[in-house]
Amino acid sequence: MSKKVLVVEDEQSISTLLKYNLEQAGFDALTAADGEEGIEMAISHKPDLMILDLMLPRLDGIEVCKQLRQKKIMTPILMLTAKDDEFDKVLGLELGADDYMTKPFSPREVIARVKAILRRSQVQSELMEEQEEEKPSIKIGDLTIYPEQYEAYFEEKLLEFTPKEFELLLFLSRNKGRVLTREQLLSSVWNYDFAGDTRIVDVHISHLREKIEINSKKPAYIKTIRGLGYKLEEPKS
Repeated sequence: MSKKVLVVEDEQSISTLLKYNLEQAGFDALTAADGEEGIEMAISHKPDLMILDLMLPRLDGIEVCKQLRQKKIMTPILMLTAKDDEFDKVLGLELGADDYMTKPFSPREVIARVKAILRRSQVQSELMEEQEEEKPSIKIGDLTIYPEQYEAYFEEKLLEFTPKEFELLLFLSRNKGRVLTREQLLSSVWNYDFAGDTRIVDVHISHLREKIEINSKKPAYIKTIRGLGYKLEEPKS
């Protein structure tokens, strides 16, 4: 069965080009011309992946991404941006985009990125299913994480996370006691090579500490291992 890709792009020439090349590569391609239509089609057609332009009528790509993730729709997203667009990759990927490309691009490169994202998504999905079967919840100190529900509680209070914050917390918790480098976290949580830009990890760690630490300046859960990275551990009583 063909994988379904939804292209959300308001430039007709680019939309047609992407649809043609996706179909030539064996995908079932759907198109939407604005952000609101993109959200509606993502909900109704349940695509395996979305190619989402940043600058769209009605709702821009960032807002589309944000609303889908808030609705717990975790479809992988490849964001398209023009070279002169102001695009904060930290913000876009924090809100739940999986990768991004700048225009102009070659259709061959888009197809290669789509295939790579789908492969990673499949592996990640299978791994999460195995881990969830083994352990429906993870408890560390006063922190309880429910992977299947995408929920976490601290002292029985429901916490609010962006999708990537939750995935980072989940990955740290599943590797409790292990020192994880920033590069390992980038590769495992974001599935993307930032060519040495590890700022996104530090920003997310800071956000997590604000939510799960009693004193974020003296963390009991997420410890910084100087020169290496981070480690999540049971707080010492």
